Amino acid sequence: MSNVHYMNHPLIKHKITMMRKDSTGTSEFRKLVEEITMLMGYEALADVKTRDIEIKTPIEDTVQPVIDGKKMAIVPILRAGLGMVGGMLALVPNAKVGHIGMYRDEETHVPHPYYCKLPPFISERLIVVVDPMLATGGSLIDAVNEIKEQGGKDIKCMCIIAAPEGIEAFTKVHPDVELYVGALDRCLNENAYICPGLGDAGDRIFGTK
Repeated sequence: MSNVHYMNHPLIKHKITMMRKDSTGTSEFRKLVEEITMLMGYEALADVKTRDIEIKTPIEDTVQPVIDGKKMAIVPILRAGLGMVGGMLALVPNAKVGHIGMYRDEETHVPHPYYCKLPPFISERLIVVVDPMLATGGSLIDAVNEIKEQGGKDIKCMCIIAAPEGIEAFTKVHPDVELYVGALDRCLNENAYICPGLGDAGDRIFGTK
């Protein structure tokens, strides 16, 4: 799938392994999510637009490139996606932040939207949607649908762990959206949780297990 990018950096692999461990506490888990997001963001933003500005070095005046952060929007899928926002803002502090709220029906595993607030001029921005887990793909599909309906065009998605079922479902609906994946896991279980996975990312980020 040409629009799916799998991360192979040893640091990302190591930190994801630490995240998976049942013994990893809330504070360490949050830190790992942020660190992995920064490492993945480095790859995902390799083609980000820049603009030239005039600066003065100790030697002379010069024109040099900077990230056009005012043209970027980071959109976490609530609530677990909030854990990835800090890592992205560390890379692009001037980016705007939107929010999309989804909750999963525990019986049908179908996502239901309950909130959407995107930055203005969304059609002019590079939009990076973040969510730690890509399980069935339903939440990410619906989130990107909503962004497109509001005019978003240049969209990337970042997920730390994904199941093959979710990737297949997402790429079928949104073949035009670049998807960055930290680790591809084996499958979903009967409760639509990723195996081996790491449990509920939201619970582990916010300490609500």
